[in-house]
Amino acid sequence: MITTATSPTEISGKLPVFNRQIFLWAITSALAGFLFGFDTVVISGAEQHIQALWGLSPGLHGFAIGSALYGTVLGSLFGGLPTDFFGRKKTLLSIGLLYVVSAVGCAFANNVTMFIVARVIGGIGIGISTVAAPLYISEIAPPAYRGRLAGMFQFNIVFGILIAFASNALLKGISDNDWRWMLGVAAFPSIIYTVMCFTIPESPRWLIGRKGDRAAGVKVLRLIEPEATSSQIEADADAILAASSERATSAKFWTPRLRVPIMLAFFIAFFNQLSGINAILYFAPRIFEMTGLGAKAAMLQSVGIGVTNLIFTFVGLWLIDRLGRRTLLFIGSFGYIASLGLTAWAFFTQHYSIVPACIFAFIAAHAIGQGAVIWVFISEIFPNRHRAEGQTLGSSTHWVFAALLTTFFPKMVSVFAPGYVFSFFAFMMVLQLIWVKFMVHETKGVPLEQIQKRLGIE
Repeated sequence: MITTATSPTEISGKLPVFNRQIFLWAITSALAGFLFGFDTVVISGAEQHIQALWGLSPGLHGFAIGSALYGTVLGSLFGGLPTDFFGRKKTLLSIGLLYVVSAVGCAFANNVTMFIVARVIGGIGIGISTVAAPLYISEIAPPAYRGRLAGMFQFNIVFGILIAFASNALLKGISDNDWRWMLGVAAFPSIIYTVMCFTIPESPRWLIGRKGDRAAGVKVLRLIEPEATSSQIEADADAILAASSERATSAKFWTPRLRVPIMLAFFIAFFNQLSGINAILYFAPRIFEMTGLGAKAAMLQSVGIGVTNLIFTFVGLWLIDRLGRRTLLFIGSFGYIASLGLTAWAFFTQHYSIVPACIFAFIAAHAIGQGAVIWVFISEIFPNRHRAEGQTLGSSTHWVFAALLTTFFPKMVSVFAPGYVFSFFAFMMVLQLIWVKFMVHETKGVPLEQIQKRLGIE
């Protein structure tokens, strides 16, 4: 029997049969991650051309390239509102429409202002996707498979990154306006994703716990649990309703009661960005050119980043429900420290030949650790009533620091030697290692309603 995260079968520890239908729904919603990854990195192939075309100063250039991230901050800050008010499905649909508008706007931008507006629109879609997609998947997935299914969002992010790098390499040099093709091609997968979203059902947790439509929620539960009896379905619906109907004093989000998941969500997002991941993804060709590689060779090395990210994301997804979230964060932290430390040493001593290998190792550490864990972990640690708000907190924290880092990175490497910049990132990962050791709780295989008890939420 396929069971929801609240069913007696799961609480007893039995492993449910894998439901291919749930897998397809998870893949569809996770395709928002593909658009996220593609949109995030596709700018790396166009950023230098855009700077030269419009004669942008380093400050304005950093703002223009990071403009999508400011939209992402807006989307992540307010993404919980439509997710709770309109529902998970309608919110996921709206994301696709925002991506289409952004891609077309970037392709036809005739000045930096129009370009920035189009990028901000796409960024809003990204921000909302990091709230709605992992949340939706966690609400339809059984605990035994929740890590892998919710992790499909991250897999699609890195798949989108790989395709963006490959697309940039293929389109490089096809015309004087090759950068417009690089950015505009995102409209095609955006349309496909939007159409596919019509095939997924609404989350039964939202239908029962938020909308108060028990009949519709039970209907979806029957799709999720085709082998369950009517009494088992009703028991699952009762459990969802009970978990959503908390005492009145728990209605507020910013309370001492939720201090542990709030701090966990903040710090996992904070450390994710202070590793330097977005700066490296956005400016990969520029970083490789610092080592003496030509522009074309640097672009091809960037494709290698995408391949490495994809391969090790597979590894992370294979391990996340086996070793657990905390163990993967440990592994990733050690990999971060070693790879970033060696990159800093290489720039200080001019041993540039090892930089590509160190960057690839950094990407592998990220894919296995933070990359595989962050969106799964944030979607698990908050109680039902506050899951959208918690996802909003983690997502907005992530994107605020991503925006700041991407905006100031060009200035950082022009003011400070690259070795100092990478040393700073390595030091932050030492702090992450300490945080994982003393603060992070394991959530592997635990039903959502029991995780809050482990975190001291009653």
